[in-house]
Amino acid sequence: MSAPDRHSIAVVPVPDDIDELDHVSNLVYLRWVLAVARAHSDARGFDGAAYRELGATWVVRRHEIDYVRSAKLGTAITVTTWVESWKRVSCVRCTEIVANDDGLVLAKAATTWAFVDLATGRPTRVPESLQSRF
Repeated sequence: MSAPDRHSIAVVPVPDDIDELDHVSNLVYLRWVLAVARAHSDARGFDGAAYRELGATWVVRRHEIDYVRSAKLGTAITVTTWVESWKRVSCVRCTEIVANDDGLVLAKAATTWAFVDLATGRPTRVPESLQSRF
């Protein structure tokens, strides 16, 4: 099996991203995990319209985030994601958040996504046409 296709976005924390401890809030890391997943899907031709056409979309079943190191206001950061594994109606997408200045990992995440039929709200099989894009 070939290496998973990776996708990255660049982010820089702004004042609203900073919590009372003077570093990036845990909720912001989660926001970045979701943003890079959406960007990856969009880049592979599966935006909201494409999912509506399929009649199904992804919903989060589980997030696991390891907060390794804090980031401060203005830190240049790269958020990278890839689909690590596939099952019949789900996948596990990994994300790594890295500070650009020293290359150290700030956080790692694994998100379990379920593929859900829009009409019924029930899990449905992930089409090969979608899976092959990642």
